[in-house]
Amino acid sequence: MKSLWTSTRKQEHVALTLAKDVSFRRKTAGFERWEFQHNALPELDFADVDPTTTFLGRKLSFPFVISSMTGGYEDATRINRQLAEVCAEKHLAMGVGSQRQALEDKKFHRSFSVVREVAPAIPVFGNIGAAEVAILKDASKVKRLADLIEANAFAVHLNPLQELLQPEGNPQFRRVLRGIEMLVKELSIPLIVKEIGAGISLSVAKRLVDVGVRIIDVAGAGGTSRAGVEILRRSKSRPRDKNARKQIDEPGDVFWDWGIPTVDALRQVCSLKIQVPSLTIIASGGVTNGLEMGKSISFGADLAGSARPMLKTLETGGKELLLATISKWEHQLKGVMFLTGSRTIQDLQQQQLVLRA
Repeated sequence: MKSLWTSTRKQEHVALTLAKDVSFRRKTAGFERWEFQHNALPELDFADVDPTTTFLGRKLSFPFVISSMTGGYEDATRINRQLAEVCAEKHLAMGVGSQRQALEDKKFHRSFSVVREVAPAIPVFGNIGAAEVAILKDASKVKRLADLIEANAFAVHLNPLQELLQPEGNPQFRRVLRGIEMLVKELSIPLIVKEIGAGISLSVAKRLVDVGVRIIDVAGAGGTSRAGVEILRRSKSRPRDKNARKQIDEPGDVFWDWGIPTVDALRQVCSLKIQVPSLTIIASGGVTNGLEMGKSISFGADLAGSARPMLKTLETGGKELLLATISKWEHQLKGVMFLTGSRTIQDLQQQQLVLRA
């Protein structure tokens, strides 16, 4: 029964993300506040621009990740197959959705393993929630999940806001950091720590770095409101009978816009690179085009990620439209590089952004 609940919840999350407006209402990711200084004398040809990079030991055509979204129910096999096929064709990285369901039974294992089946050469990372990490005694369960997809890395997602608002949530986060430290030491692959849309602050990033984490996805506020998704789920599940027992008062809409805007999270966390040059930072949360990718990299990120826009594009126009959209973002990023005189991604990371008056 527990596995069935998990699968149903995963399916509901995807359905609501596609059908409803679950964007932040009064908060943006913050990219519109900043702009590049135009370089009228870039001293390079557009053809000279090289956006390639490496991630988890593999070459990417440009620094982009299709972020963790789904898995663990029947139709997720189709979605993850198509996302992985696109990543394979474009030479990009991909994360799978939370693999908690795969710990509960084997019914939908292929919804995760299909990624590696169709994309043997791309960087792929697994995914489990912080609440599960808090109760781990060792890394054996996570190792099994990593083996299921032949993962190049494994992500722990921090989602206290989502767990607080989920009707079936588990907001028990004591000992999460201890679990993360254990995984860093016991896994043979890198550990990624990510938020899912409320952002990671400098103080949290410092604590992660102190226990050995070297890849952080800030996943800031400004894109999909995970609080919004759970608020809509709660609303859908409430009894409509006016004589029904009144439910316990819920946090509700006040948390819809909770979180650190992506740009603010990036600026905080990227400052750690001065002390920890080996730190890899992924920018996600409201990244919607190649210009915003470019701004993320200029703030210090190594890669940018996107989830909901990719899923909506796939479900609207199939793989062909998703490939075209990703190619457009790549061309936009290369345009940013050309117009700032940046031949490589490393050059772009040295560009300064100007805060609009």
